[in-house]
Amino acid sequence: MQTDESAGAAAPPLPDAAELRPVAHLRAKAAALLIFTLALVLGSALYLLYSRGVFEPTQRLVLTTDDSEGVVVGMDMTFSGFPIGRVRQIQLSGDGNVRILVDVPRKDAHWLRESSVFTLVRGLVGGTTIKAYSGILSDPALAEGAERPVLRGDATAEIPQIMASAKTLLANLGAMTAHDSALGGALGEVRSLAERLQGPGGALGVVMGNEADARRVVATLERANSLMARMEQLVTRADRQVFDADGVMPEVRATVAQLNGLLGDTRQSLRKVDAVLAEVQAVGANAREATTDLGALRGEVEGNLRRLETILVDIQRKWPFAQKPELALP
Repeated sequence: MQTDESAGAAAPPLPDAAELRPVAHLRAKAAALLIFTLALVLGSALYLLYSRGVFEPTQRLVLTTDDSEGVVVGMDMTFSGFPIGRVRQIQLSGDGNVRILVDVPRKDAHWLRESSVFTLVRGLVGGTTIKAYSGILSDPALAEGAERPVLRGDATAEIPQIMASAKTLLANLGAMTAHDSALGGALGEVRSLAERLQGPGGALGVVMGNEADARRVVATLERANSLMARMEQLVTRADRQVFDADGVMPEVRATVAQLNGLLGDTRQSLRKVDAVLAEVQAVGANAREATTDLGALRGEVEGNLRRLETILVDIQRKWPFAQKPELALP
């Protein structure tokens, strides 16, 4: 009896008949949920396609190049940094060139002109980019389906050339800095020259080539300096003897003043002679008296001339440059 009671207590209670009734219109609800989910997925897909510009009217542009490495379908074509087109297809033409088909929205097609330039650039950092450049916006607009070549620029293509140039430069630098190179020899010569410049002879020894010649040049310069000093002393002494207060020049000036006075006297005597001669010509009868006057005047003129000669001799004797002094050089 105890076992039956414990088994009956452990068993769960049976649900009521009302709770076991089926959900009304379950299939319709499930179908509606599926349809709603499918509509939501389709709406999201359509929105994504619209946001990507699938339904936007576009204009086809064909770009040709000989290498389309790095170009993938879906990449953008930019103008001034803004995407104005998208790559839709990449084809290989019969002549071996690559045709890149780009769809450009018509609202952005006015940026492309007949003179526009298109570039395909592969940089060291980042992927490949297609860029459009329109320098003259007043040119005619680019036509539908226009075909334009692409200018390629590959920064990585120059890396091997740069590496080769760097290797050559390093090799040349190693050859220049080697111990037995010409640069090393030149540096050794410069070091030797610097040591000689710091030596006893200095720069003069380097110029002359040996120390003996340098000493001769120094001795010659010393003798020249001594000679110049003696010459300066002689010039100073001559200047003092000639131009000082007790020198020759004041005496010469005084003698010249006396000479000017004698010349004035002589000039007056000659005037008297002229007057006497005039009287002789006017009065020819009184010849004895005129002869006496002429003798006296002649004696006076001769006396003045002798005094003038004496002064000239005195000047010649006092003037230091009238002689020929000799300068004995060492």
